[in-house]
Amino acid sequence: MASHGGRGRGGGRPTLEEVAARAGVGRGTVSRVINGSPRVSDVTRAAVEAAVAELGYVPNNAARALAANRTDAIALVVPEPETRFFAEPYFSDMLRGVGSELSDTEMQLVLIFAGSDRERRRLAQYLAAHRVDGVLLVSVHADDPLPDLLARLEIPAVISGPRSAAESLTSVDSDNYGGARSAVEHLLSRGRRRIAHITGRPDVYGAQRRVDGYRAALRDAGHAADERLIETGDFTEEGGRRAMTVLLDRHPDLDAVFAGSDVMAAGARQVLREAGRRVPDDIALVGYDDSAIARHMDPPMTSVRQPIEEMGRAMIDLLLTDIADRRPAASRGLDRRQAVLPTELVTRASS
Repeated sequence: MASHGGRGRGGGRPTLEEVAARAGVGRGTVSRVINGSPRVSDVTRAAVEAAVAELGYVPNNAARALAANRTDAIALVVPEPETRFFAEPYFSDMLRGVGSELSDTEMQLVLIFAGSDRERRRLAQYLAAHRVDGVLLVSVHADDPLPDLLARLEIPAVISGPRSAAESLTSVDSDNYGGARSAVEHLLSRGRRRIAHITGRPDVYGAQRRVDGYRAALRDAGHAADERLIETGDFTEEGGRRAMTVLLDRHPDLDAVFAGSDVMAAGARQVLREAGRRVPDDIALVGYDDSAIARHMDPPMTSVRQPIEEMGRAMIDLLLTDIADRRPAASRGLDRRQAVLPTELVTRASS
């Protein structure tokens, strides 16, 4: 097949229609391939990419975005203070996954923090002006109004972890229930019986599911869950310290701790060391996330690995699909989509 050497039929710049004709597909299919939509078969994608190469087609991104009422930008919105974003490995891993999946597209990523009332008001104005084509929401609490705002504005959005079992937005999560359950079953198999749990914030659905998994593992092993062995943290190191102090005062005979994040487990580890409790000889310790914190702790810590980078990539795939179709999935009458990725217990010396 002869190449046009970057010239269209009229001797000018090749058009989208000419690429579609050369590939034997519709104009919309070519647009989806160029925009990086996952809703294209490998065979079709290869045909379009070959036609693009043969014709020397170069997308006019500015004109294309203007004509399609597009911005070619996606916002990653974090309704948390910046200090928490940079302190917790979860967010950097999520950002890495999102960035890697976007690298082969023309989309730009905008990182927006919305941890204060002022930042939220500014964000609402920004979104109402339709400055982005879609939004990724990370670390959303049950009462957060941002998802409802996005639904009203009909901006495609994907949330990392649903707000509840009845989440209306497309969501991507890990198996929090199964991960917590495997952690407690592991501790029980090591002969631990007085297993405490440091939870995340109770208004975070993922934290609720980890508590459910903790209770289920104890119940199925014939051990009634002692609610006095459960203490709420807030996913921070200081929250882990406070919770561990309370648990030791309340239950000095506990022999294991399952923390709902590696960061909280690090805080708990400090308190145990200050109290003269050896890990794992006196008290076994298990975290959640399998971050660098777990690997570098002394001793190295057993932790539940959730595939955070993969979650970020899955969120982008789903969001690009909605953007390519120009409307959120809900407004197209599609069933809500909730992807749940598996977790894995990584066993180390702390348990």
